[in-house]
Amino acid sequence: MEDTRLKTILSIGNCVEPGELAALLSCGKKIVAYNGFEPSGQMTFAQCMTAVINVNKLTDNGVHFIFWVADTFAELNNKLGRDKKKIRKAGDLMIEIWKVAGMNTANVQFLWASEEISKDPTKYWGLVMDIANSFTLDRMIKCTPALGREESDSLYMSSLMYAAMQCADVFYLGVDICQMGLDQLKINMLVREYCDKIKRKHKPVILSHQILGGLDGKEKMSKSNPDTAIFMTDDEATVNRKIKKAYCKPGECNGPIFDICRDILLQLGPLVVGEVGYLSYDALRIDVEAQKLHPADLKVVVAVRINQLLEPVRAHFAGGENKVLLEQVRSYKLTK
Repeated sequence: MEDTRLKTILSIGNCVEPGELAALLSCGKKIVAYNGFEPSGQMTFAQCMTAVINVNKLTDNGVHFIFWVADTFAELNNKLGRDKKKIRKAGDLMIEIWKVAGMNTANVQFLWASEEISKDPTKYWGLVMDIANSFTLDRMIKCTPALGREESDSLYMSSLMYAAMQCADVFYLGVDICQMGLDQLKINMLVREYCDKIKRKHKPVILSHQILGGLDGKEKMSKSNPDTAIFMTDDEATVNRKIKKAYCKPGECNGPIFDICRDILLQLGPLVVGEVGYLSYDALRIDVEAQKLHPADLKVVVAVRINQLLEPVRAHFAGGENKVLLEQVRSYKLTK
């Protein structure tokens, strides 16, 4: 049983010190995992479905999951013009989408950072100050890619505060597993380094999933460049158009179509192309590299499957208050 739990949870992605995860799963105590997200606009297919799959793997295996709705961080990071009302609406939209996209929320908490920090500000800001005093400026600057920025950018002081605050979140919430994308690895490793500095024996386990690439074959799906991303409320024609244009070369198993197949679609079930049912990514890869499967045929199936996954979300936001919420967030100008 423990081996099955461990194997399932490790399938999420890269784990720092898997032995620590095995020990954690066998200790018998309540295990808390978390991920944080900035409300900053519409939700991409990659962001939503990766979370659905990973959260379900954890909660189905007895882990309690906290979504840290990082409204304070979105404001700090200049998202949506630092408008608190817009950030709140964007967060509400993201939570609502997750609830209808297949996430089992029975063992999930959505906690708003601004509300939770205000419950014990002395404890929270005490952690932030101690962490800020434990690391050099150079070390904190190395964390800036986790904010969607680069070390070479002209940085505001808020960027350095952000890293210390994200590190503090882990201890403030009593987190055992940090389950985030690989883009957050530098800050998550800062958490473990801080444990060494305060001589804390049990460090949070870092479990990082892959970041799906943009449809143009570059970087990741981005809200700021709509044609590189599929959004959870895109209509059928838009999904078909974006997938048809997506980067995908015959005989090569790399790029966004294969990211989607490996990390999302094949995690949810078989992928049937013509008369062939693919149960694993390896089987799909072999046929693509042998050019038995053409990208055009694969793209058609991928588009159909994505549209099937999006249909419940589209229906949920087709009318009433949900439609109003969606249209509000769609109207917001994105800021970096």
